[in-house]
Amino acid sequence: MKDVNEILDKLEELYPDAKCELDYTTPFELLIATILSAQCTDIRVNIVTGKMFKKYNTPYDFNKLSVDEIIKEIKTCGLYKSKAEKIKLTSKIICEEYDGQVPNTFEELVKLPGVGRKTAGVVLSNAFNVPAIAVDTHVFRVANRIGIVHTTTPEKTEFALMNTIPKQRWSHSHHLLIFHGRRICKARKPECGDCPIKSYCDYYKEGNDNLEKK
Repeated sequence: MKDVNEILDKLEELYPDAKCELDYTTPFELLIATILSAQCTDIRVNIVTGKMFKKYNTPYDFNKLSVDEIIKEIKTCGLYKSKAEKIKLTSKIICEEYDGQVPNTFEELVKLPGVGRKTAGVVLSNAFNVPAIAVDTHVFRVANRIGIVHTTTPEKTEFALMNTIPKQRWSHSHHLLIFHGRRICKARKPECGDCPIKSYCDYYKEGNDNLEKK
């Protein structure tokens, strides 16, 4: 059985600055940015929100906008029509049911349009300091490649990681795995030869393609 704490310690040494890479100043801004990040890079989202949040940054602001007006603001993020509709509905619900405050429980968050388990986890852990493991494509890929878990879906990965990683490390481990996935353990061409945790990694040991060239 792998020593997950030892692996996380190594990743902390490698990424001492690991944190959420979405720009935000309030829970609502983070919620909107995370909705926009679906199938879109954080860099692109930050460009869009950097301009948009100067004009609109509360649920009341977005509730006053039409879907078409929101689309104009987020069009370069992809899936913009669906995202605009969800942002509009979520803003309306937060205004009418939560007095303009983003709810701070998982159960309430996932009821909001556009908020799945990953988005709820990101908001809870980063905006409210509630321990959570948000599983995006990077966390899913890296955790299974290393062999910390052996699961077939993001949701199964989330629960498996929660059972494997100490609760006090849940939120930070999410960032560490994302940083590693973006910088070394990339989807198509993982840089296994430069990976400081390759000695722990099932993917490396099994001799998959794109491994270290001799």
